[in-house]
Amino acid sequence: MFQKLFSLREHNTTVQTEVVAGLTTFLAMAYIVFVNPNILSTTGMDKGAVIVSTCLAAAFGCFVMAFWANWPVGMAPGMGLNAFFAFTVVQGMGWTWQAALGAVFISGCIFVLLTLTGVRRWIVEAIPESLQVAIPAGIGLFLGLIALKSAGVVVKNDATFVAMGDLHDKSVLFAVIGFFTIVSLDYFKIRGSILLGILAVTALGVGFDPNVQMPYEFTSLPPSIAPTFMQLDVAQAWSKGIFNVVLVFVLVEIFDATGVLTGVARRAGLLSRPNGINRALSADSVAILGGSALGTSSTTAYIESLAGIQAGGRTGLTALTIGVLFLCALFFAPVITVVPAYATAPALVYVAGLMLSELSHVKWEDVTEAIPAALTVFAMPFTFSIANGLAFGFISYTTLKLFTGQWRDVHPAAWLIAILFMTRFIFFGGH
Repeated sequence: MFQKLFSLREHNTTVQTEVVAGLTTFLAMAYIVFVNPNILSTTGMDKGAVIVSTCLAAAFGCFVMAFWANWPVGMAPGMGLNAFFAFTVVQGMGWTWQAALGAVFISGCIFVLLTLTGVRRWIVEAIPESLQVAIPAGIGLFLGLIALKSAGVVVKNDATFVAMGDLHDKSVLFAVIGFFTIVSLDYFKIRGSILLGILAVTALGVGFDPNVQMPYEFTSLPPSIAPTFMQLDVAQAWSKGIFNVVLVFVLVEIFDATGVLTGVARRAGLLSRPNGINRALSADSVAILGGSALGTSSTTAYIESLAGIQAGGRTGLTALTIGVLFLCALFFAPVITVVPAYATAPALVYVAGLMLSELSHVKWEDVTEAIPAALTVFAMPFTFSIANGLAFGFISYTTLKLFTGQWRDVHPAAWLIAILFMTRFIFFGGH
């Protein structure tokens, strides 16, 4: 059956190899089951329901990737996109989480349309490399700031905006221990290093923090998904303005998912498969729609899929295995709900650090490339908005190219995106 579904022999692989690869990738990305509910629950969403929607959205995305694209790529709600959803759209702009889910759904519809018409590739090919690499780096700094705040390392200060927290606080010490644990385990190539770090800090919390209680049971039936299922408010999202939120969701989804898929495909030698990249691109587009209906932020392809590919994964059976394991995670909700914010914070800091490596690809010798990239990176954490980072980057890039006589080198898509962001600032200001 697996041979017929996934053409295992043609791809020089076996069921055992694919299952091991799927387990490897799952261990590398399972931290999202802990992190995503902690982030989205800050908006008022029911944490138990978000645990279920996270697992179901991940499983749905993996199954679509498995059976439609036959690629060994794991899918789940994306880091960065969930932070934008919670901290910028809901907390920063005052949207309800239902309207934010509506914006995710609209962005998913646009994403599918752009993918099917080929416009998605046109946009990606048009954006300069300096901005493409600055976007994940900026999101990394944004995540890092959020994580340090969650851990208590960074606190609010009226005089200096931010300041150092109390390093004698248990939560801060536990977060620091978790961070060094994750980095050390990853250095020694221990599978699931991020997940193990989260569990280790949670164990410390249970042992020494009275606010963290051992669960009465480790497994149970999944919580109800009713508080988030089909709660998206598309009408309210549309009425609040497409420039503020939907455009950012679409752009980040495009760069994030496309970059991961092409990078993974290149590493695994998948680009030679007929229609493979097109099917993979359409699979991740459809996954966004499913995730918004279930009640979570945008679903995307995970770079951690490279761990499974390194283990030999070459077909959709790897993705199918990942999806099944996410469904199994549904029954461990009692453990997941116990995990404190300072246990997931080290994982965010670590992921943020890895994302900064993209800056090595910036053409620093060309100021018309380097400065827009730097502004993109600076603006995201300092204005606490991924949207503003994208806007600063595109507007400064096109403006500098215009002022230096290089406007012919700018692709029409870059001009279009810059104009859309300028229109947003003109009519909506900084909101």
